[in-house]
Amino acid sequence: MAMLDVKNLSKSFGSLEVLKDISFDVEKGEVVAIIGPSGSGKSTLLRCINQLERADSGVINVCGTDMLVKNAKGKTVYADAKTLRDIRLKTGLVFQNFNLFPHMNVLRNITEAPVCVLREDKSKSRERAMALLKKMGLESKDKSYPCELSGGQQQRVSIARALALNPEILFFDEPTSALDPELTGEILKVIKELAAEGMTMVIVTHEMAFARDVADKVIFMENGYIVEMGAPDQLFGENASDRVQQFLKRFNS
Repeated sequence: MAMLDVKNLSKSFGSLEVLKDISFDVEKGEVVAIIGPSGSGKSTLLRCINQLERADSGVINVCGTDMLVKNAKGKTVYADAKTLRDIRLKTGLVFQNFNLFPHMNVLRNITEAPVCVLREDKSKSRERAMALLKKMGLESKDKSYPCELSGGQQQRVSIARALALNPEILFFDEPTSALDPELTGEILKVIKELAAEGMTMVIVTHEMAFARDVADKVIFMENGYIVEMGAPDQLFGENASDRVQQFLKRFNS
């Protein structure tokens, strides 16, 4: 069974249709990269799956639990509040602009949710946070504040914070777009390591080489639609559609 199953998802902001009949699934341990021009609906798609936006229609199932369904009358309805909370705890989202709490040090940024939301023991939460910081190469930064860190370090703390809740699926919304090229490599290395460990991930990215090398499946979106979807060899090869090849030219030139 798929870890994530999205069917016929649509979302509008007023008269602007941002997502149009989106359907795809993600299997356990699979890495899915979503690419496409700016304004194609990629980030809105992640926000709908992570309950930061409410979809207008469609079906979303996360880890075997229905989040958004059609009822007997054909109306799109969300699950009850408890189910939505349980689903939220199974997913993690890493934003492009870090979104760390500026008034909390690194350690507290990571432990705040496990302690306050999951009611985890503080010492256990601290131990796990330090292990995650070591994994990110930041074990000496536990007492630092976000303003004292580089962009790459802040993003690694963001990833550690997401992992602290033990998500079953991890989402990345253009995790390197706010970083300069030198720091981008730090984040891509971390994501590659997570992929090698079998973490299920959905990544919106403009890093084409990364998507080609790491993803099991690539989705190309434009104007709110999924234009093409398949293995990296398909989308980055000669058999890709003319539109995908045209899009990729600007990265290869």
